[in-house]
Amino acid sequence: MKLSGLYVITDEKLTPYKNNQILEKVRRALKGGARIVQLRDKNNSDEFLIPYAKALKELSHKYGAIFIINDRVELALKVDADGVHLGEEDVFIDDARKILKDKIIGISCYGDLKRAKEMELKGANYVAFGSFFSSPTKPSAKIIDKKILSEAKKILKIPICAIGGITLDKAEELIGLSADMIAVISDIWKAENIEERARKYKELFERYGKI
Repeated sequence: MKLSGLYVITDEKLTPYKNNQILEKVRRALKGGARIVQLRDKNNSDEFLIPYAKALKELSHKYGAIFIINDRVELALKVDADGVHLGEEDVFIDDARKILKDKIIGISCYGDLKRAKEMELKGANYVAFGSFFSSPTKPSAKIIDKKILSEAKKILKIPICAIGGITLDKAEELIGLSADMIAVISDIWKAENIEERARKYKELFERYGKI
């Protein structure tokens, strides 16, 4: 599957594990057209997460979507996830590549084009830029200029993901500026109708010929 379209990221508060709410919410997003699912959890152990990761992978694949794990390379290996997403303070890409072989590796590049190019040369499959807007899940994140997306497109061959405080009404501009993927947390999980909100994102990408 191509790395493009709506990229949904789980959140411990907004997609709770209790009563498998995480699976139900992700299922709705996938039904609406989400194409990439990332399990993001900063607190629980790998052992706790293994059954959820396996279930999310199965669910994602059922809808033809990609399943990524944030930070945890060993967990990704244990559950045979499609890949990992790494931030600035996570495992180095070289080490992750040795462990995960040909799996997808995405890298957060914030507002740093030089880092993005370096990560591409080191074998990253995609890079993410942001935050573009103030984000409820990362309130301290630095806001970066949206123009970085079109600048990145000129120097990178790999897909580009935009992240950070993105809502449906702000997404179109970022897609127009060359974002291949839009990563969303709050705007999806807080929606009254998750499936419908995901479908509207999907329609935006279709309008721009991205999926």
